[in-house]
Amino acid sequence: MPHFTKTPYTVAVHDLMHRPGEMREHDLETVVPERLGEGPISVPAGATIDIDLRLEGLHDGILASAHVSGLAIGECSRCLKPIEQSVEVDFAELFAYSDDEAFDYKVQDDHVDLEPVVRDAVVLSLPFQPVCRPDCPGLDPVTGERVEDIPDYQPRENIDPRWSALATLTVDESGEAGADDASGSAESASAEPASHQTEDEAGAR
Repeated sequence: MPHFTKTPYTVAVHDLMHRPGEMREHDLETVVPERLGEGPISVPAGATIDIDLRLEGLHDGILASAHVSGLAIGECSRCLKPIEQSVEVDFAELFAYSDDEAFDYKVQDDHVDLEPVVRDAVVLSLPFQPVCRPDCPGLDPVTGERVEDIPDYQPRENIDPRWSALATLTVDESGEAGADDASGSAESASAEPASHQTEDEAGAR
């Protein structure tokens, strides 16, 4: 087995190994060496997380149970405002003595490494689309300004371009829809000579 390298997440368990029923509790204040999370919100490198840890000796390994708390920072997915959100998450994982592939985590050189367990628990608890508040109105789709910063904001009506031709139609006094007056007059003027020509030709015949 390769030599185990200690990290801020490693905890010695030599006093629990092969002692079923033994238990130890630790309050760990851990400085995060690498950012936890890659989305719009994460626990940044250098931040501190608290790990309230309980270790129990079992026949086949060490059971690590913990409550992790910290602070994630990022930006609102709607209005892009900087935000902070607390992180509160629990986990329980077995660190096995055996090298059997059936176990995800193992005791190495009388230590357990909590890093992959903490990382998975924290990252999965972070929101995919964080918001500064549940009713955040977001940005104006035209100007890109934050809606909450615009006094007396009135949302603009977005017309589907496929229906934009309907905007030029007017309704006459009889209630029938028609094109605007200018286009209607032009069409009438162009239609009249054709009608007169037809009558003249009919009389000549």
